[in-house]
Amino acid sequence: MIASDMTAASYRDALRELGIGTGDEVIVPSFGPGAPADGVRLAGAVPVFADIDPRTFCLDPQSVAASITSRTAAIAPVNVFGHPAPLDRLGELAGRHALAVVAEPSAGEDAGAVARRRGHARFLDSALTGVVVPYAEPGAHHLYHQYAVRIPGNGRPDRDAFARALTARGVQATVSVPVPVHRMPAHRSGALLPETERVAADTLSLPVHSGLTQRELTRVADACNALGGLL
Repeated sequence: MIASDMTAASYRDALRELGIGTGDEVIVPSFGPGAPADGVRLAGAVPVFADIDPRTFCLDPQSVAASITSRTAAIAPVNVFGHPAPLDRLGELAGRHALAVVAEPSAGEDAGAVARRRGHARFLDSALTGVVVPYAEPGAHHLYHQYAVRIPGNGRPDRDAFARALTARGVQATVSVPVPVHRMPAHRSGALLPETERVAADTLSLPVHSGLTQRELTRVADACNALGGLL
């Protein structure tokens, strides 16, 4: 799953400090960690799932706007795979509707490690064919905690086949969001989140950690390119 700097208890405490609880709704993403939705429930409020931008995988402000009701009290965005949530746009939306924004704090990271990951990502961006490489909004400081590509084809079956084929070639790719939060038993809802469903079904995270060598990165790219994208 996507790592979050805030635990469910942290979200609960932040919401309680804002006086948010029983009878209130908090808009959260389904593509990502369960901590925001768990924290909302611990505070006694109701999580409302909004859809994501299929390029950044972060909350889509338009979907958030469509999810606001008279009971909405807050928005809890999450940075996904290291891409920052659109806090400026969400903040403007929250201001218009007198909502709180409960966002993850900025975490200090080793600048060298971040620079190496970003360098690895630039190489993969240019070397990969047959998959959709990660997108970064202009001006966004993407940290590339994970390098999530989208596998063209028929969603989950082709993505899973691609992952198995990479494993056979010695590349360990991971499915970071095997089940969107709104489909988990504790939060199952009738929310219609088409972009969340599609992204959860066809994304695959490739190795991009700062310790990779150029030879290992080239091996990742060659293994992906040899598969031609669709199996």
